[in-house]
Amino acid sequence: MKTLLAFAHAIDALNERIGRLVIWLVLVATLISAGNALARYALGESSNAWLEIQWYLFGAIFLLAAGYTLKHNGHVRIDVFYSRLGPRGQAWIDLVGGLLFLLPMAVLLAWLAWPMFHEAWATHERSPDAGGLLRWPVKLLLPAGFALLALQGVAEIIKRLGVLGGHLVLPREAPEEEV
Repeated sequence: MKTLLAFAHAIDALNERIGRLVIWLVLVATLISAGNALARYALGESSNAWLEIQWYLFGAIFLLAAGYTLKHNGHVRIDVFYSRLGPRGQAWIDLVGGLLFLLPMAVLLAWLAWPMFHEAWATHERSPDAGGLLRWPVKLLLPAGFALLALQGVAEIIKRLGVLGGHLVLPREAPEEEV
């Protein structure tokens, strides 16, 4: 179990680093958005590339931070019974939910998104808009984001098994918006 928990810790560290980097994309997207609006309204200049990079960054923020959000218990959940349960009951719900819903969904979506990325990369797909960007970088975000989410799901399952086996006590971390 120690090896599995060390593996889970490594996944936690990976998603933590990626999440902390993705936070900076919010600033980049905001600056690009403000600069694009300023150029459009003050100078009468506009570019489809600047609009598309905003969309790409928006997608990157949500897809690449999904694992980070799961690690910090920030995903939306219907919390009718969960909060009334003790750590073992919560661990069981998280374990079953992770195995039956989270992992199959994340792995399937990463798997299905890979051919879309590969085709865009192989054909050098570009946006049809004048001045548009290459599409493969944004299409790579789909399998990458869902793979990171699946990895974090594996880490969470391992940690819940650790709780159920008495090898780990999880801190009672409130979702980000409640902190």
